[in-house]
Order: sequence, then C-alpha cells, then structure tokens
Amino acid sequence: MDANKIKKGLGRGLSSLIGETKLETNINKLAISDLHSNKFQPRKIFNEDNLQELTNSIKERGIIQPIIVRKSTDHRYEIIAGERRWLAAQKAGLHEVPVVITEVDDLKSLEFAIVENVQRDDLNAIEEARGYQRLIKEFSYDQGKVAKFIGKSRSHIANFLRLLSLPEEVLRLIETRKLSPGHAKILVGLDNAEFIARKITEKNLTVRQTENFVKIFKVKKLSHKHSKNANLHALESSIIEKIGLNVSIKNKKNNSGTLVFEYKDLDQLNKIIEIIKSNY
Repeated sequence: MDANKIKKGLGRGLSSLIGETKLETNINKLAISDLHSNKFQPRKIFNEDNLQELTNSIKERGIIQPIIVRKSTDHRYEIIAGERRWLAAQKAGLHEVPVVITEVDDLKSLEFAIVENVQRDDLNAIEEARGYQRLIKEFSYDQGKVAKFIGKSRSHIANFLRLLSLPEEVLRLIETRKLSPGHAKILVGLDNAEFIARKITEKNLTVRQTENFVKIFKVKKLSHKHSKNANLHALESSIIEKIGLNVSIKNKKNNSGTLVFEYKDLDQLNKIIEIIKSNY
C-alpha cells in the first residue's frame, strides 16, 4: 500500500494534512506497547458499544487502515490518528498493529486529532469545542482560521466555543450526549441553565419545546418585577414546570379571580384540553 492510497482512505481533511508532512511510504508493524495515546487527543469519552463493534471487526479482519504515528521523546511512538483502532486492537488481543510513521510538530498533531474525530463525528460538542479552544489559545488561531481549517462555518465555531461558558453540570450532560448542541446553545447565558438542563432531560424536551420553556421563564421574570403574592408565584411556577406552558393566576381580595393558560398553537391548546379531560 502506498502513501496515496492511505491518503484516499483517510478523507479529504487528513489527506491534506498528510500531504504537508514527511510520510514514510511503507507500512510498518509496531508492538502495541510501543505506542501511546496522543497528548493532544480531544476525545476523552469512547463509546463502549462502538469500541466493542470495532474490536469484533478487528478479530475477524484485522486492522485494515494503519495507525498514523510520530516518534516521541521516550523512544516510543505517539498516535496521531487511530487511537480507537489501537484501543480495540488491545481488546482484540493483538500484539502488533500496522502503522505509518510521519514527522509532525505539536500543532500538526492537534490538527490531525481534531480533523479525524470531527470528520467521523466521534467528538461530543464539548470535546470539539475544547479542541477549537486549544488551537486558539496554544497556537494563536482565530475563529476564522479554525473555521477554514475544519471546514465549518465561523458561526459553528463561535457557537461551540460559547458552550464552554456553561456550568460544569451542564457540560457533563453534553459530554454524555444527554443534551444535544441544539439544546445547549439555548442555555448559554441563562442564570438558571442547570435547572433548565435538568428539566430537558427529565421531560425529554425537544429543542423547540426547550425554546418555549425558556421564553416562559423570561416572560415570568419580567412580569414578576411587579409585586405578587409569593404563594401565587410558587403555584404558577409549579404548574409551568409540570405542563411547560405559561400560566397566570390573578386573585382578588375576595379570593375570586382568573387562571389563564397561554398557548402558541393548536397542539398546545389540545394539550391543555387533554390535561383537563384526563383529570376531571
């Protein structure tokens, strides 16, 4: 197998990077113990089910695509691209793996790791954002340069970087894919981001439902600038949390008043009607 064939197999982004480096054309075999993970690897979480599938495939067919490595200072080799294959090879009981040796600096090592994972959709949103952040902080990239290099829009890069401002609890939910980037984007800048994130996971809210839920809280925050009975306020909040729709309670001195449900479309109206029918 020659270098050109390797390039085609790795995808356009990696091929471009490989073309900028000194690449040995021969595929070598190295002991698994001679390899170690990439210190710039942005991916921290490896899906166990997917890793087991790859392990089973390697047991049947071996490693089809060689691992890209570079020499490290401890006389071993650092993995540039292919860490998941290396981990699966260990689980499969292999003692050697096919490698291609390249000469790259730290920047290229990070670029390889980010491109490989982004192209294969292996990174969760926070890992991806931290990879972009590292390019910016450690290698003086700006958002425009990151966008051009990765092949994403500048707004995509900016939106992902903003996710890193979210509280740790929310970041963990995104890392474990319990929250999608679409959900997470809505939470950026909210004082109650952790509370909203918990409601999203508890009630399995869609992105659109989350947007409506957040709007409710913004409206309620404005409306409660005016004094209101604390008990009524708590009751409204309780109903809002349970049904996900805006509710207003007005109580007069003689304890008569109005209970108003707000709906944006027929689906929400039907939801209110169904709730009433099922309880009365």
